[in-house]
Amino acid sequence: QVQLVESGGGLVQAGGSLRLSCAASGRTFSRYAMGWFRQAPGKEREFVAAINWYDSNTYYADSVKGRFTISRDNVKNTLYLQMNSLKPEDTAVYYCAARSRTYASTHAYEYDYWGQGTQVTVSS
Repeated sequence: QVQLVESGGGLVQAGGSLRLSCAASGRTFSRYAMGWFRQAPGKEREFVAAINWYDSNTYYADSVKGRFTISRDNVKNTLYLQMNSLKPEDTAVYYCAARSRTYASTHAYEYDYWGQGTQVTVSS
């Protein structure tokens, strides 16, 4: 069992930055691939970023590549998403997720545990 608690969302101006955090509990956290997804009103949930456990390789949606950075701190059992150069189209509820595999996936249905979501709003 993995429980995820997210924080760090808020309202920022376009071009600003936010860092999202996802505190995880569970004995297998360090062996779980982790990801971030987002969902805007009226739209389907979309992949943002993910990180493998076994090699810490990272993966990004084209829409955020070069602006967002996913990382994990296994000592603190925390997943992060550093978001820079934010755009209004980044506005969404952001969710962290854990997958009971060591390698990441870009598909939401392949993740087993989810946080409650945190709102990110970017104003123009």
